Amino acid sequence: MAETTDTAYFEKMKGEILEALETVIDPELGIDLINLGLIYGVDLDENGKCEVEMTLTTMGCPLTDILDEDIHRALMGIDGIKDVEIHLVWYPAWGPERMSRYAKMALGIH
Repeated sequence: MAETTDTAYFEKMKGEILEALETVIDPELGIDLINLGLIYGVDLDENGKCEVEMTLTTMGCPLTDILDEDIHRALMGIDGIKDVEIHLVWYPAWGPERMSRYAKMALGIH
């Protein structure tokens, strides 16, 4: 029974994490990280450490520090999260095909 409860808790938390990441807006594009397809995965351990695996639209993005701060602020506001670690990855490479329909429409990409 505890395993089911733990699984339910972690699924609930994952949902909250993804919702919080939807509030983090890429300053250049004006679209959130989830709809841009920049978030590749999230994980939360039993100690409240949240790990985010993500990419950027381009290597050497000058706004990395701003995004890092915004992600930390959004996630640390969730009850139960004690630490946030962001892992930038470059594979698979990001491309417009990773964007949601909403993001493509907002940016005029067909």
